[in-house]
Amino acid sequence: MSNGDDDPADASEEADAADDGGDAGESTETAAPTLPEDPTEESLNEYLDEIADRLDAAETEADLDDVEALLDDAETGIGAADLPEPDEDDEDAEDPRGDLEDRVAELRDGVEEARGPYGEDVVDAIETAAGTVEDTEWTADGREDVAAAVASFVDAAADAIDDALAAADEDPETLLEEPEGEADADSGDPTPLDQLVAALDAVAGAVADAGLDADDDADDIAALLAATDELEGGLDDAEEWDDLETHEQLRAQGYYDVLGHYKDFPVEWAALKEHEARGNVDMILLALDSLQSDFMERHCLEAFERMGKRGKTEASVEEVLGRAEKRDRPAIRILGKMAAEEATDTLVEYVPEDSNPQLQKAVFKALGEIGASEAVQPLANQLDPDGDTDELVRPHAARALGLIGDARAVKPLADALEAHPSDDVRAAAGWALRQIGTREALEAVAEYADEHSFVVSTEGEKARDALDDEPEPAPTA
Repeated sequence: MSNGDDDPADASEEADAADDGGDAGESTETAAPTLPEDPTEESLNEYLDEIADRLDAAETEADLDDVEALLDDAETGIGAADLPEPDEDDEDAEDPRGDLEDRVAELRDGVEEARGPYGEDVVDAIETAAGTVEDTEWTADGREDVAAAVASFVDAAADAIDDALAAADEDPETLLEEPEGEADADSGDPTPLDQLVAALDAVAGAVADAGLDADDDADDIAALLAATDELEGGLDDAEEWDDLETHEQLRAQGYYDVLGHYKDFPVEWAALKEHEARGNVDMILLALDSLQSDFMERHCLEAFERMGKRGKTEASVEEVLGRAEKRDRPAIRILGKMAAEEATDTLVEYVPEDSNPQLQKAVFKALGEIGASEAVQPLANQLDPDGDTDELVRPHAARALGLIGDARAVKPLADALEAHPSDDVRAAAGWALRQIGTREALEAVAEYADEHSFVVSTEGEKARDALDDEPEPAPTA
C-alpha cells in the first residue's frame, strides 16, 4: 500500500492496470492518490477527496496507516502551496489554506475513529467495571445482581478467548465459586465483592496477555466489548444505596427495628428516642447523617448531649468535633458532656475569642468538664480585670478552673478573689478554690468568711468549715 511517496508515473501505471470489476482472482486495489506537483486550492481539494474515499474504503489498520501517510503528504503540500492569504481586516475573507488544514484535521479525526477497537480497550473497560464493583455501596439485592452480571460476563469472555483464559494464572470461573464453609455474612451473597473483582482482574489479565490484534482478532475483540457493554448495563441496573429513599436506607439498616409499631410521629424521632435509651450510638449517627432536617439534627445532637459519656465513641467524637471546629456551640457542649479529651486543642484555641462571649461560655464549661489541664493558663488569663474578656464571662473561666482541679490554678484564683472588682468573679473564684480542695486553696477562701459580700462570704464560710473538719496535721519531729 502506497504512502504517497510513489513516483507519479508509477502511480499512473498502477491506475491504468487496475481492473474495474475484473475477473475473479485479479486485484481490484486502486492506485494511491498522488500529491499534485504544483498544488493549487482546487488540486489539493481533489487530492483530499481521494484520501477521503480511501478512508471510507479502509478495512485494516494497515489501510489506515496508508491514509495517515497520505495526510502527512497533504500537509506538506498545503504548506508549500502558493495560496492567497486572507485579508486580516475582513472577518469574512476566504482563507483557502485554513480551510484545507481544517479538512486534513477532520480526516485525521476520521482515521482515529476508524482505528481499533483494540485489546487495550477491552482491558480498560473491564478495569472500569471492576472499580465500579469495588467502590460502589450496593444493597443486598444489588449485590446479587452484580454477582450475576459478573458471572455472565466471565462466561461470555470464556467463549471469546477460551485459550487465553485457560493459560491465565487464575481461573475466573473458579474465583467465582464460594469457598467451602464460607459465605458473605453481611449480605448472604455467596460471592463476596472481592472475589468478583478478582475474577474481573483475571479476565483483564488474560485479555492483556492474549495480545489481540485489531485486524486478526477483530471478532474476538468485538465479542468482548459487547460482553463488557452487557456487564456495564448490569452494574447500572443493580441497586445502590444511593438509589434508595432515605427511609428505605434506614429501614434496610435496621434503624426502625427498635419500634414494635409506628405509633409516634414522626417515626424517625420515636426510633431515635429508643436508640438513645439503648445507647445505640451508631444508629444516632446514622440518623444524623441520613435525615437532612433541622428537626432531626437538633434532636440527634440533644440525644448525644443527654447521653454524655455513654455516647462517646471514636465515630461520635469525630462527628461532633467536626461541628465544633465550625464554632457550633451545641457541639461544644456535647464534647464537654462526653469529656472528650480529643477536643482539648480545638477548644483551647477558642478561649481568647473575646468578641464572642456566648462561644467562650460554652468553651470554658466544656474544658472544665473535660478536665483539660492544658487550658489552665489560658483560662487564668481570662480573669485579668484589665483584659478584654466580657465581665459576665469571667466567672465561667473561674468555675472551669475549679472543675479542672489543677493546683496550678490556686494562685490566679486567689489573686482574683483578693483583688477583682466584681463580686461575681470573686465568688466564682472562691467556689473554684473549694473544688480544687487543697489546704492552700481552702485557706485562701476561708479568709473571706466575714466578707461584706454575701456571695463571697458564703464561699469563705464553706471553706472554713471544710478546714475545721480536716484532721489536725501530725506534729513534725
